[in-house]
Amino acid sequence: MFKTNVGGIDRVLRIVLGLALLAGFFLNADATYRWAYLIGIVPLITGLMGSCPAYALFGLNTCPMKKS
Repeated sequence: MFKTNVGGIDRVLRIVLGLALLAGFFLNADATYRWAYLIGIVPLITGLMGSCPAYALFGLNTCPMKKS
């Protein structure tokens, strides 16, 4: 569906960051701007999919090149 443009280390960092932010949403229940933790959904989804629309927009690619 989408072209893979997120490499291994990038994917792991995105997933960890996304999970950490979502954990903050649940663990910091009385925070004033608690809803801001939900931004963690974006790196989590892009990390799991392996595709980032912003990378595609700017022509970036962190995937290693496939050898023919």
